[in-house]
Amino acid sequence: MSRRIDALDVLRGVAIMGTLGTNIWIFTAPGGALEFLQFGDGGSAVETFLRFLANGKFLGLLTLLFGVGLELQYRSAVRKGMRWPGRYLWRAALLLAEGVLHYILVFEFDVLMGYAITSMLVAYLVGRSERVITAWMVAAGTLLVALVGLATLALTAVPAGGGGGAAPVYPASWLDQVWLRLDNAIVFRMELVFIVPLGTVLFLLGVRLMRAGVFDERGARLRGGLMVAGLGIGVPLNLVTSFAGPTWFMIDRYLVAPLVALGLLAMITSVVLGLRGEPGPLRRGLTNVGRTALSCYVFQNLAASVLCYNWGLGLADRLDGLRPWWVPVAWAGICLLFMGLSTLWLRRFERGPLELAWQWAYQAPWRSRTPERV
Repeated sequence: MSRRIDALDVLRGVAIMGTLGTNIWIFTAPGGALEFLQFGDGGSAVETFLRFLANGKFLGLLTLLFGVGLELQYRSAVRKGMRWPGRYLWRAALLLAEGVLHYILVFEFDVLMGYAITSMLVAYLVGRSERVITAWMVAAGTLLVALVGLATLALTAVPAGGGGGAAPVYPASWLDQVWLRLDNAIVFRMELVFIVPLGTVLFLLGVRLMRAGVFDERGARLRGGLMVAGLGIGVPLNLVTSFAGPTWFMIDRYLVAPLVALGLLAMITSVVLGLRGEPGPLRRGLTNVGRTALSCYVFQNLAASVLCYNWGLGLADRLDGLRPWWVPVAWAGICLLFMGLSTLWLRRFERGPLELAWQWAYQAPWRSRTPERV
């Protein structure tokens, strides 16, 4: 059982670091989120390859793990004889509130809001029959494919770079960035249209994988199949769509990358389950990041903002001539920073700082009663 839990923590740690690998290209662009929305050609072949290594697949992995977490919460409620979804909806509401704050104050492309909305829907499905779960997965998957298809057709009509013109200028001050997010909430949050159906599929898939034993020894055959599909088929397809140009962006990010995420989940789990002895520095670091995943997710975006934006060190403008070479260095530096900080924090506390605050808020309505352990 402990190794299974270790596998989940390591997977969360990898997913958090890989998510930064996707977002770091937005932070380090001089035009920030505005430049990202132009759907440019992605720069040099080197930059395209570096983007390919992370784009979408670790967000897919993180989404699968949210589904696994929902299944664990459901099992806990059933064991305790508690009404479901019951308090879980309050949990999802807190996540939504946190996502809104994260969006407004830190980062345009927050994923917590999408996960919160999705979890409110999937919470009502996790206890249903396999037939109902399958029907919802098919319906959500069909909707996702249709939306991606329409978006891809729309991108074919848009010239690379959004039709040319002057490069977008991202606001220099933090307050102006906040106002930009508030004024353009519909544009920046449009991704929720794709995240919710994709999340529904991957949440429910995570539930099913957990029930099938993918995280323990009895799931070896299942993991093998997932690695063949995700790494043997998904990775070559992902490489093709990454170099196919901006028109293929939606297919690359929302259809192909999640397939790769399944292979990564299976491969990392197999590696962790095969390890013996005491964890080394890398495994301990990834585990600690996984245990403080929420704090590390917010921290990495805040750290990248300080590093790249002009109200901080302004390296996005200063080092634009060194792109893409300095970007992986920035990613590695931030990852090492929050890996070290999470390790130091967990020497004194059981949960991460945001996890502690979130847990306090979660238990607040029932504090006068017997608190629920989670």
